[in-house]
Amino acid sequence: MKPYLMIALCCGLYAGLVAAVEPITVAWRDKAPYHYRENGIEQGFLLRRAKHIFALAEVPAVFVERPSKRIWRDFERGKSSYCSIGWYRLAERERIAQFSVPFHVDPPHMLLVSPGARATVQAHKGVATLLQDGRISVGVVDGVSYGPALDRLIAGSANQVERVTVAPASLMQMVAANRMDYMFADEADWEYLRRHEEGLDAIVEQRFADMPAGLERYIVCSKDVPAQVMTRINRAIGALSDAAPGD
Repeated sequence: MKPYLMIALCCGLYAGLVAAVEPITVAWRDKAPYHYRENGIEQGFLLRRAKHIFALAEVPAVFVERPSKRIWRDFERGKSSYCSIGWYRLAERERIAQFSVPFHVDPPHMLLVSPGARATVQAHKGVATLLQDGRISVGVVDGVSYGPALDRLIAGSANQVERVTVAPASLMQMVAANRMDYMFADEADWEYLRRHEEGLDAIVEQRFADMPAGLERYIVCSKDVPAQVMTRINRAIGALSDAAPGD
């Protein structure tokens, strides 16, 4: 073989090897107890699960913490070799990213009710009638999705919808202080924050049978992540799901 052909072949093989092992950046946002830092150490049951999935799929990955808005701005700008974990599947997101099979299913949302609104809220038989009560205020974290079904119900609600740009923990403090009557909460968020935040003891838990079903969470990747990589991730999710529950 001529020397220049040998060089070209070797360069091609080397480039293919580099491309094959180049790690994917996997972004996660601060959302305890799913993924967060404690004393500088990465924690969270979904973060551990995601790392296990990428290892099982033999997909090299570098996990980085990023704010939610930056993660989706990166997807919108077409950042390459990029994934993120723990998101709901929404139509507007599908336009700019591709989704794995589900790797976690939440229980249905619950309500956290202020002590002053307890009797009024509990007088309702379900969330559908509660949302039609114009006397009641509901706190909503602005820019956050509660899932397609709840988002639609909130958008059509007769409640006084108070949209605030704070973290769920701060919204819980507002509810506890009777600044708004109730909020929707993720079960895992509440179980974690009630143990780590002061001043939440007055909050009343309320669950309704007609609450929309719990939502599936996905690993989301940029459109340039190859189909074979997504297949390996999906197979790893399936293998993990078929194994023993837990982390």
